[in-house]
Amino acid sequence: MRTARLINPLRAAVAAAVLFVPAQAASAAPAPPAAAAESQTEVTVSPVDLDGPVISTVKVTVKNSAPQRLRSLRVSFAGPVGWAVQPSVQSVSGSFATGASASATFHIQVPEKRSGFVIRTFTATATYQGGDGLGTATGIRTDRSGSPQANLAAAYNGVAITDESATTAGNYDGEGNSFSAQKLAAAGLTPGAKVDALGATLTWPDVPAGTKDNVASAGQAVSLAGQGSKLVFLGSGVGSGATGKATVYYTDGTSTTGSFGFPNWSFDPVDAHGATLVTSTDGRNRPDGYGNATVKYSVFAHSIALDPSRTVEFVVLPANGNVHLFDMAIAS
Repeated sequence: MRTARLINPLRAAVAAAVLFVPAQAASAAPAPPAAAAESQTEVTVSPVDLDGPVISTVKVTVKNSAPQRLRSLRVSFAGPVGWAVQPSVQSVSGSFATGASASATFHIQVPEKRSGFVIRTFTATATYQGGDGLGTATGIRTDRSGSPQANLAAAYNGVAITDESATTAGNYDGEGNSFSAQKLAAAGLTPGAKVDALGATLTWPDVPAGTKDNVASAGQAVSLAGQGSKLVFLGSGVGSGATGKATVYYTDGTSTTGSFGFPNWSFDPVDAHGATLVTSTDGRNRPDGYGNATVKYSVFAHSIALDPSRTVEFVVLPANGNVHLFDMAIAS
């Protein structure tokens, strides 16, 4: 792998057009709602060239939108862990009236570009006196390369459902076990069946038994479009630690993150991690055939909140392979 050397002084200046997430001020103390919009110090970060290895020049701009002069300004900048930045902090001399802006330039070492879909987060923090009186403000930028998976089916990476006459293709739990297609059908979960849960209409995997039909969650980015109040997940867990955080990115560049979890597909309480039971089946398929007929194996639903005023663009799934997903959908 080629690497870029970080030298001093750094002279490389490269700009790239990338997705922009609007910066938001970070408050050290709550401000009255009426004053929040006008008493604000704005911090923005310029595009970062992700086509490494390269030394990318980044400009951080601080705008004083507050009624008082801003002074004693110091600006810091940081990228992903391990990405070297020079300098890490800069002092900006002078004071700045309402509406005036100041800028600081940084140089960041971008490693060789990774394949696939990658999201990188960059953070700039301004500390100051005066201005809005809060003393600190932060701007966050996320730049991305590559494209998310077209839908959840495109991310399927495991076989959860098998026919009772051909069980060896399944491996839902890492031990070669799987749901019985016959028992799921008896519970109403046939290929392509609609599932109403938590206000959303989801779809059971529309694929033949013994083929890939679910996602063992590992931080995959999956396209999903629409607006609503929550994002509903259909799935179940392997083990008792099937929890994690999903991040929803909107078309305007903002994002929200929520936590959810599923009980183990059997033996856990059906409301573990706050999940909702969708249905249960009798028994499961094992490598040697159908068995465990007196034990229930279940499918659950759970959700995270969305910003209903924004349009969803894609979802980054939890980085926990114990969380297995059959579908996800937006509920109004």
